[in-house]
Amino acid sequence: MADRGQSWPTQQDESAIIDLGDVNDRDDGSDYETDMSRGPTDGSGKGSLEEDVRKRLTDNVTQMVWNAGTQQAKRAWSLYGNIDILRPYFNVEPHEVRTRLLQSFLPRMPSSEKQRAYRELYGPLMVVFTLIALLLFQMKAAEHKVEEGTLMGTAFGVCFTYWWGTAALMWFLSYVCNAHITSIQLLSLLGYGLAGHCVVILLGTLIHTSHDHLFFYLLWAVFGGLSTLKMVGVILSRTHGKSQRLILSCTIAAIHLLFLLYLHFAYHQIVEDLSRVLDSDPVVKQPELVNNVKTVSKDS
Repeated sequence: MADRGQSWPTQQDESAIIDLGDVNDRDDGSDYETDMSRGPTDGSGKGSLEEDVRKRLTDNVTQMVWNAGTQQAKRAWSLYGNIDILRPYFNVEPHEVRTRLLQSFLPRMPSSEKQRAYRELYGPLMVVFTLIALLLFQMKAAEHKVEEGTLMGTAFGVCFTYWWGTAALMWFLSYVCNAHITSIQLLSLLGYGLAGHCVVILLGTLIHTSHDHLFFYLLWAVFGGLSTLKMVGVILSRTHGKSQRLILSCTIAAIHLLFLLYLHFAYHQIVEDLSRVLDSDPVVKQPELVNNVKTVSKDS
């Protein structure tokens, strides 16, 4: 018991010393670690703030790029959708276009049955492009000069203005006169009607005589008249009422035939030749006057 009592304080002291040493070691380590941990903590706070700013900027830029790409994709999809809407109007076979071109010169008598008006734009658009090419050929043959713009722009403007403008006017009159025809049908009808203009301009430019316009007027009456009668027949078959028929038929016939006259006399070789002759008269007469003065001086 005595030994036990004597040995117990020693063990207690040793354990106390060990505990104090452990505490001191732990305190030293903890103080060192806390001191070292405070320094990186302050730097990491600044770094975390910069990282937050960068992350937010990255997110904002990513969102802006995503929104811009989404808008462009929507625009492209809407454009493709609009083109897809026009696709049925250009879905036609070449032999059908050839048949319709021939039928544009074969008028039918108006009757109670509605004559067919096509809902197709491929053939009329090709006819308009052909008319533009022939008009350019006529302008270059006549050495026509344009003060503002180019010959190509003038030809495009004249042909497409007539096509769209006349179709818009006829659609308005058809709406007023209660004619059963749509704007697409009017565009197709007027486009195929320009095939007669192409024939007249081509033959009038190549075979036109210089002394009169009889050959042109013959072509104008035959080909221009046949295409005009074809359009008038379709319009009359889809209109009720005598006054309404008279208004529509006279309007489309007058505009169609007068436009052909304009194309011929505005850009033809004969008009340019006449203007050159009239402008060159004073230049031709000046040498004659000089020669007469010289002969009179020699005789005297």
